[in-house]
Amino acid sequence: VVKEKNRMGECPVWEERENALVYVDINSQKVCRWSPLTNEVQSVSVDARVGSVALRQCGGYVIALGTRFAFLDWDTQAVTTILELEQDKPNNRFNDGKVDPKGRFFAGTMAEETAPGVRARRQGALYTLFPDHSVIKQLDQLDISNGLDWSLDHRTFFHIDSLSYAVHAFSYDVHTGKIACPKLLYHLEKEEQMPDGMCIDTEGKLWVACIDGGRVIRIDPETGKRIQTVRLPTPRITSCCFGGKDYSEMYVTSAYDGLDEATLAKEPHAGEIFKITGLGVKGIPQNFYAA
Repeated sequence: VVKEKNRMGECPVWEERENALVYVDINSQKVCRWSPLTNEVQSVSVDARVGSVALRQCGGYVIALGTRFAFLDWDTQAVTTILELEQDKPNNRFNDGKVDPKGRFFAGTMAEETAPGVRARRQGALYTLFPDHSVIKQLDQLDISNGLDWSLDHRTFFHIDSLSYAVHAFSYDVHTGKIACPKLLYHLEKEEQMPDGMCIDTEGKLWVACIDGGRVIRIDPETGKRIQTVRLPTPRITSCCFGGKDYSEMYVTSAYDGLDEATLAKEPHAGEIFKITGLGVKGIPQNFYAA
């Protein structure tokens, strides 16, 4: 549905109030908004790689870029820093993020590659930004903090550290925002490659984008089993969310960075955004950051 190619399209969020899909292109340092009505993509350039975007209750967005949390005013394009983290790790940047049921913004970090396929291990962490702008560190020694979501009863937090090739479940205290007691939920099969972004549906099942696996997979957290696979027409599938007027459509982002020229020539859809219909299941609206 979006032909304008992203180097590293990520973190799609359906914004009901704008009837639009908001997402980031990490490596182009842009926050983007696509209207299905006009088919137009608008974007705001920022001064660092932007790993995630989420909706703010009072309008505009909260973003995680470089190693800082910030607010983005879409109309003025102003970026206001809330807090800087990890200043001792100049090679780190924020990656995926999402707002929890109580309006707190969870986002995690990772080390950038220093050469193709080479990165310092266990440099990442997962943070929670509270509505009062205080921050706690929830996890550390992560490789690539990635997809995240919460169970429908708000008692479980799901998280992906990509280089573990797995989805983990944590107990979650909705009152304090704290997570605890990790357990392995699903380990990806070889052909599924690496897990990236993730979202949940109204049946409580998880959808995981498989980067380099060219698919999204549906996992049942009760059984830890994969129950569905949807293949997409390009390999670097990065993230997914539900949207549209009744949240029955799934939007899927992809990337062309990381593909060599020969592969790119054979992958005309790399970096585009896709819409999957007919899944027979709906998603839930995104939470708003409560400040």
